[in-house]
Amino acid sequence: MAETARTDIGPDKSLLLVDDDEPFLRRLAKAMEKRGFEIEMAASVAAGKAIATARPPAYAVVDLRLEDGNGLDVVEVLRERRPDSRVVVLTGYGAIATAVAAVKIGATDYLSKPADATDICDALLTRPDELPPPPENPMSADRVRWEHIQRVYELCDRNVSETARRLNMHRRTLQRILAKRSPR
Repeated sequence: MAETARTDIGPDKSLLLVDDDEPFLRRLAKAMEKRGFEIEMAASVAAGKAIATARPPAYAVVDLRLEDGNGLDVVEVLRERRPDSRVVVLTGYGAIATAVAAVKIGATDYLSKPADATDICDALLTRPDELPPPPENPMSADRVRWEHIQRVYELCDRNVSETARRLNMHRRTLQRILAKRSPR
């Protein structure tokens, strides 16, 4: 099923890639070009917004955190200029709160890095009425807990004391959890 979708790019093969990691951007551009897309690259929010305004693409892959701002700003411009575009948001800082924000703004899908070109292509070309396949390696219970804590922390405007109170957790315990990297 996914194999058929992957070859069905459509008549407009334009794809905007926005990421400030140059080696990753070049590798992804080469891989997506081999899959039949016509690539435009941008390494910043400003460049991504300029391309989205001048030549809104049919597809886009946008990194969430860029040196000059938030990739969701590019997604907003794309949605205004071309509502039918299919946008995948990529991030190395995956959290449920940012995934929800990306989808609310109009992203078609949200993938955590490292995502390979096949995953990205599948996300771009999955029809809206299709459900994506279940993940190969779903989140661990520790990761789900960490994601929940991060979401509450963001909702409390990064206030540790308020987050600890809402989670019924000791403030120092919460600080230790927040200081660690996310579990896999």
